[in-house]
Amino acid sequence: MIGHSPEWFPHQLDTANDRVVLLRMSEADYRAASFLDQRALHPGAEMRVAEWKALAAQIPSHARRDAQYIFHIGNVGSTLISRLLGELRSVLALREPLLLRAFAEMLGPVAPPAPWADAESRLDTLTALLSRTFRPDQRALVKATSFTSEIAHRLIPGDSKALFLFATPQHYLENILAGENSRQLLQVVSPSRLQRLQNRCPGLELDLAHTSEARKAALGWACEMSSLELQASKLPTDRVCWMDFDLFLQDPPRHFRELAGFFGHPVDAAAAQAICGGPLMRRYSKALEYEYSPDLRREILAEARATHGPAIADALGWLETLASRYPAVGQAIRRARRDG
Repeated sequence: MIGHSPEWFPHQLDTANDRVVLLRMSEADYRAASFLDQRALHPGAEMRVAEWKALAAQIPSHARRDAQYIFHIGNVGSTLISRLLGELRSVLALREPLLLRAFAEMLGPVAPPAPWADAESRLDTLTALLSRTFRPDQRALVKATSFTSEIAHRLIPGDSKALFLFATPQHYLENILAGENSRQLLQVVSPSRLQRLQNRCPGLELDLAHTSEARKAALGWACEMSSLELQASKLPTDRVCWMDFDLFLQDPPRHFRELAGFFGHPVDAAAAQAICGGPLMRRYSKALEYEYSPDLRREILAEARATHGPAIADALGWLETLASRYPAVGQAIRRARRDG
């Protein structure tokens, strides 16, 4: 039954017609998928359409609503962390469901008028759908898209926990400026990030047409980190685990055990070493056909630091100025310095 099994995944919302496109997925399909969006589709994929109300009606009142979450600032290893935790038999890892993005867009702080006036009341159904597992001893772990953090505290069920994953401003800027795709994405997402940050930093003005790529990357860091900080302030401290990804990479087995234990999946040292010493740590998690190791990451960051040094220094100085004016950014900076 759809109400109990994740075999039929709610892939995409058709808000105009109040319907959901369902995609049939096996446990192996979930494990393979880097993203549960259009990239999860493949030739021969089996799909069906259901009315939202009919779908909600199939979820019993006693259905599980215990999904846990990974929220992050983007480009900080969240897919890798999700894949590593997904190696545990007790974890069903869901990476960036398109359905979740749709709710974040409808309920976020800069959302246009929602096509669903009752979107808030539908979060319970969403939680139940994302909490389904193939076995009773499994628990769903949802890696959200970065901007979804704007509604994080409304998504995390009462007895669940969330990892908040980040990088220091220096490493974040280096990573963004090192990749052609991430630099192109800056042009697309910077306007919405500025608008979101202005909600936490009233009076902030920035002429994006004349702003450097490095400062746009710093804007992204400030936006996403301040979003996480705001959400953390609305949750009990024991339900949130903050992790600097570069700190994780200094000793993956140890930090993997910490994260697994935080989510309620105790792992012994040998199992942690086997998982973190396996092939996932040497592949690009968003596309496993490519090699990408921690050593290669360090080399790429060093190259970006050498190539874009002056621009990065300028952007970090701008970020410090922003932190001195706005407490939301100041708290994010303090977090990075304390944990970085």
